[in-house]
Order: sequence, then C-alpha cells, then structure tokens
Amino acid sequence: MTAFQPSPIRPAHKAPRSARPAGEPGFQMASPFEDDGERVLLLEPAGADPEALAAQLLAGTYARPFVIDDGERRYLHFDRRLVQSVMRLDAPNALEVRYTQKMMAFLLFQPRPRRIALIGLGGGSLVKFCHTRLPATHLTVVENNPDVIALRDTFRVPPDGAQLEVVAGDGAAWVAAADKGIDVLLLDAFDRRGCAPGLTSREFLADVKARLAGSGLLVANLAGDEASHAGLIGTAMEVFDQQVIVFPVKEDDNHILLAFRDPAFEPNWRRLHNQAKELRAKYDLDFPAFLDRIEQSARRGLARREALRGG
Repeated sequence: MTAFQPSPIRPAHKAPRSARPAGEPGFQMASPFEDDGERVLLLEPAGADPEALAAQLLAGTYARPFVIDDGERRYLHFDRRLVQSVMRLDAPNALEVRYTQKMMAFLLFQPRPRRIALIGLGGGSLVKFCHTRLPATHLTVVENNPDVIALRDTFRVPPDGAQLEVVAGDGAAWVAAADKGIDVLLLDAFDRRGCAPGLTSREFLADVKARLAGSGLLVANLAGDEASHAGLIGTAMEVFDQQVIVFPVKEDDNHILLAFRDPAFEPNWRRLHNQAKELRAKYDLDFPAFLDRIEQSARRGLARREALRGG
C-alpha cells in the first residue's frame, strides 16, 4: 500500500456499462472521479444501480475493494485516498510501485529462496514477480479478504499450481501453524484501517521467527513515516535480537523492515555491492541503490545503539 493523492471529483452520473473482457468483474461503469476515460470495475451483480454505487464511491462508503482502470494501468483501492496496488496492462508482472521493488531487496541476502510466504495478496504484484522470476521457488500467499481474492484474475494473478498456492485465511493464524523452513516472509497486508493489529504483535513476530529457516528473513512494508511504527520496530528489534534494518522508500512515503533470523547475521557490504550489480542485470531492478539505502540505514542504526550503550 502507498499514499495516493486523489484526483478532483465530479458529480456522479449514470453511465453505460461496457462489455466485460475475460477475467474482469461482471460490473463496470465510467468512473465518477475526475479523470475522463477511467472505468471502475466492481464486484457487483449485473443489475446493480450505477448511480447508487457512484454515490458510495464518492462518499467513501463503498464497502468492498474496487479497481480503477485508465486504459494503461489498473489500481486497487479500498478507498479513493490510498492505492493498494498498481498493474501496468502492457507489463502485468512488472513491479510498478517503488516500495514493492525495494521489498525484493531480500534477494541480496537470500538469492535462491526455496520457500516464500506472502501475507497479503493485494493486486498480486509481488507474487506475480516472484512467480515469474523465481520459478524454482514455492510461493504461499495468505489473504483474509475474499473480495481481494475474487479480483485475482483482474490483476492477472496466475492460477494455483505446483509452485503457487493462494490461501484464504488469517495471516497470523497461518504463520502460527506453518511448517518451519520459510526462507522469506513478505508482509504487505493492509485494509482501509491500516495493518491488522494481529500482524504487528510480539506473538506474531515470534511465530514468524520460529518458522523462518536459519538464514531466513522477514520483509515488512511499513506504510507512512517511521515514527508511526516505532512500537513495531522496537518489538521486532527485541524478538530478532537487534538484527533489524529499516530503510526508507521516499518515493512512496513508506519504509521497509528487514528482520534476520540468524542472531549472528553480519552483512559483508563489499560482497553485497558486487552482488547488487549482478542482481540488477538479472532482474532489471536497481539493487545497487536499494543496497545503498540499506547500508546507510544499518550504519545509522548501529551508531544509535552504540551511543545508547555508551550513554
């Protein structure tokens, strides 16, 4: 999820519904928002009232996720204020939003993961990229909102198969019951109220640590400024033996938290910088820039901890 400035809105009007392309929700109408040419895709029956739905969308009272399609991109929303996910129609497996690209920084530390778990499906950006670019990796996605899962075809999330499973359920409960040996757990689970409290608790973080492989790591998207997540970051520091790095995604006003299972983890920055260049060539993501941010944040965090111990 990332911050989004809404367009100005115009009065709702009754609009004809277009024919439904394959893999899209059954109800579509012209967007009641400012931009001409946008469509809104809704999980509603064919006979639903477009004027009533437009009024709910404008008022922010529409209770289900919806999709805005401008002909080039699709945007997943729970309300108009925030964009949950973005997909470019001509490159549906690309990572369009900067924070999702930076979440892939785990490849610096786990270049060949066997098992990845994702809490939060959203528009499927991360799972599609991993499924396409890491074909030997088994992916399990846990999503607690059945309406989000119902939109998976709209965002061209591939069907379940030998290497991919989408599970409907509570992420914290799934982690608590999961087998050990997860190499990477990606946490990007938000609704209109923010991240679920059960996914920020000490119990959840302890369960994550217990299910990770020895060299595994947790990667969490923290939407908003770092200060608003001080409690979660502090708890993660305690649970993961201070092996936590939080670095910014200034383009999206987000932060990414990396928490390492190995209590003796110590990054070899020189080796990682060489590896970042190789990963950039392989995945066409700016791993050297990601690593610069990670190293700067890690060194600042270490300096703060040493200053506190010295004081």
